[in-house]
Amino acid sequence: MSDDVVAVTGASGRVGRRVADRLGAAGVPLRLVGRDPGRLPDVPGAVKAPPAAYGDGEAMRAALDGADTLFLVSAHESPGRVAEHRTAVDAAVAAGVGRIVYLSFQGAAPDATFTFARDHWHTEQYVRAHEGLAHTFLRDNWYLAGIPAMTGGDGVIRGPAGNGRVAAVAHEDVADVAAAVLLARDGRHDGAAYDVTGGEAFTLAEAAEEMSRATGRTVRYVPETRDEAYASRAGYGAEPWEVDGWVSSYEAVARGELGAVSDTVERLAGHAPMTLREFLAEHPRSYAHLTG
Repeated sequence: MSDDVVAVTGASGRVGRRVADRLGAAGVPLRLVGRDPGRLPDVPGAVKAPPAAYGDGEAMRAALDGADTLFLVSAHESPGRVAEHRTAVDAAVAAGVGRIVYLSFQGAAPDATFTFARDHWHTEQYVRAHEGLAHTFLRDNWYLAGIPAMTGGDGVIRGPAGNGRVAAVAHEDVADVAAAVLLARDGRHDGAAYDVTGGEAFTLAEAAEEMSRATGRTVRYVPETRDEAYASRAGYGAEPWEVDGWVSSYEAVARGELGAVSDTVERLAGHAPMTLREFLAEHPRSYAHLTG
């Protein structure tokens, strides 16, 4: 194993934590980066960096000093997310990082229907603009965990997804792919952009059927129009940009932008991706709000 140090951001989150665990088990020298080091996991052989937020260039540079590769988990959605990403990338380059593996989103494009996917495209372009910086983009689909999370306590999934399909993927599978890319030190993934999806694409009506099987109660999908979607979310007290993201994520499904199935998990991680049925069987807590 190389002595190259890999810095992992978002190590207290669902993907970053799993990536850190996998790399630690492989004996990779790790630097865990986060705003609150107290929330970072204890991973054998890992060093917890000083506190650093993406938008604080000086703190990020100090946190990444001595790292060779950066696994950059995208920041929480916000109007300033792209600016935060740019600051983090600049700090990484200034600290001497030579490779960035960025957790992006499937369909990242300047005109993507899903508004947050546009942030990922701008971030990708900024990384590409740094000459000599090796990079790989992992464009994951919706997470399987989001299916029960978007199901209301009344057993209804609501949204303007029509009959579109989504190739949702498990956090575990994304982490397996990320670890495989980070462990490869021969440049084989440099410049690549991989769609990371589940092995099936399903409609939300089909997802509701699987949820019904898992929970033992009737779960339904109720298609909404755009106006209905905004109205049904008006009571959450969220900012307009956030509601735009919620609604447009369903619209991206309706327009077929998230239905393409890739072989990335099987090809890079060496196993078939988890299905929705398997996810629900392995994670019953994900739908505890439906079973009481």
